[in-house]
Amino acid sequence: MTAEMILSICLGIGLAASSGFRVFVPLFGMSLANYFGILPLGESWLWLGSTTALVILVVASIAESMSYLVPFVDNLLDTIAVPLAGMAGTIAMAGSLTDMSPAMTWALAIVAGGGAAATIKTTTAGARAVSTATTAGVANPVIGLAETGTAIGLSALTIFAPVLAGVVAVVGIVVFIWLVVKLKNRHKASESV
Repeated sequence: MTAEMILSICLGIGLAASSGFRVFVPLFGMSLANYFGILPLGESWLWLGSTTALVILVVASIAESMSYLVPFVDNLLDTIAVPLAGMAGTIAMAGSLTDMSPAMTWALAIVAGGGAAATIKTTTAGARAVSTATTAGVANPVIGLAETGTAIGLSALTIFAPVLAGVVAVVGIVVFIWLVVKLKNRHKASESV
């Protein structure tokens, strides 16, 4: 495995993990970075750097991020965002893998990219459900802002420092899941009292 392959995998994992927080933000980041020549994409993914894709993705990113600031709308969005995050993570991973065979690209994209994004989105949806149940949705906009900030920050870090972002993404996934499990257990314990 070459250094370029390792960078591509780290780039894909970081962007896929970011897709678990916001579906369109990392795709917009990829589009913007490719548009300005910062991020090379695989040949079949060059459309992502087009002006049309850039405009569509910025509008989608803003609309998605703003919608997550509205309590109860955010819970509704979570029901459709889990499978969409898996698809966005798969696309982000596949688009970043430039020098691999198609079989290896799609295997990594589906398992690592889609898996990371779907795991994070499922976890954040669970956290939001707990927040809705315990605060009647009052804390949900704070969670929404944190998720959007994380998606933007992780996408930027991934584009400019892919290896560091890959490590941050993997550690973050583990810590994030641990925190949500801890919150759910605390919520269950308070319900039984």
